[in-house]
Amino acid sequence: MLAFAPLHDAVGAAGSALSWLTELLEPLAGGAATAAAIVLFTIAVRLLISPLTVAQVRGERRRAALAPQVRDLQRRYADDPATLQREVFTLYREAGANPIAGCLPLLLQAPFLLVLYRLFSTREGGTGLLDERLAGVPLGHHLGDGLAGAAGPLFGVLLVVLLVIAWWSSRRARRASAAVGTVAGTPTEGPGAATLGRLLPLLPFTTVLVALVLPLAAVIYLVTTSGWSAIEQAVLRRPSAVPSGSLDSRPGRRR
Repeated sequence: MLAFAPLHDAVGAAGSALSWLTELLEPLAGGAATAAAIVLFTIAVRLLISPLTVAQVRGERRRAALAPQVRDLQRRYADDPATLQREVFTLYREAGANPIAGCLPLLLQAPFLLVLYRLFSTREGGTGLLDERLAGVPLGHHLGDGLAGAAGPLFGVLLVVLLVIAWWSSRRARRASAAVGTVAGTPTEGPGAATLGRLLPLLPFTTVLVALVLPLAAVIYLVTTSGWSAIEQAVLRRPSAVPSGSLDSRPGRRR
């Protein structure tokens, strides 16, 4: 199942990298070396896609700067939702603020998560990582395998961390939508915006649902990447981080 050549090769490469990292970290991390290797692997993935994340943040700033113009369009085309949506997308395109680009960092992580799932759900790759443990719990352990011993507390802590991060991300998404006057690039007054406005803040919580069916190793990946995203949001999306005057030259920019 799913054992086609590209995926098999990716699993083998990831297994070799994690095995090397585990051996490197073992003198420092001891029995938690493989878990620490997964954390470093996740950080490497996030660093790899960091240029896209920076581009995503720049796009958000451009959309925020265009918020007064979006609200003006909403007033002008309040009775014509189709024209409103077309005009808003035209405004974004001319300003280089593509709302779809914000999904790329998330989409690019999916293959890495799939590879990690395969690596710790099967013996594919022949690395022996499936037998590694954290606090006595196999890294291939699923919630469905039981919560006896340390499994219950360990999964409980990881799921609580994911819940807190999801709540914080959801709150930030609501504030961002209110600030720019759009929901995922769709005007708040446009067709379907109300439904999107209810659904998008719930998307961060899907990470918690996914964690319920993943092996412990993949849950560690989710916690690490979610924590990384939260730090990025706190650092890159600070209001004070917007360079003054960088967008002032755009038409309609309010001072």
